Amino acid sequence: MQNRTLRQLTAAGVIAAAYAALSLVLAPITFGPVQCRISEALTLLPVISPAAIWGVTLGCAVTNGVGAATGANFLGLVDLLVGTAATLLAAVATRLLGKIRFGGLPWLSALPPILFNAVAIGGEWCYAMTGSINGAFWVFAGQIALGQLPPCLLGVWLVGLLERRSLQTIIEGK
Repeated sequence: MQNRTLRQLTAAGVIAAAYAALSLVLAPITFGPVQCRISEALTLLPVISPAAIWGVTLGCAVTNGVGAATGANFLGLVDLLVGTAATLLAAVATRLLGKIRFGGLPWLSALPPILFNAVAIGGEWCYAMTGSINGAFWVFAGQIALGQLPPCLLGVWLVGLLERRSLQTIIEGK
């Protein structure tokens, strides 16, 4: 039992580190009203293991915190709270949708990271740029959703690849 817990904690830590490293190395496209966080592909890993929920959440928190501290993240500490909460909620919903498959792949699991981030981050950007949540929200939410789409589709492919190669056990902690 302790060995499994240690493996899950390790998996969560490795996922968090990978998410943060990938996000921060690609900081110019990670932050902004038009963003494409390639690391968001990892947000599909909760389909495989609940440990990944904590991994992507911690990775997002580290990314947003470092971004706020360095000035790369214009939204600052608000994004540390709001963006991380959106990632946590999306990861839980992704996990819940993981058993629904089309062609053997969890396509619906890509929707929560796209939608939760579009609403949360789109709302943050709308408020930061206009001083209120108004009709411009839909523009910001749409930009965020479009930026989320490619990494999340990549995440579906990643889950499929890990499962086909029987590598999901690395993340499952078994």
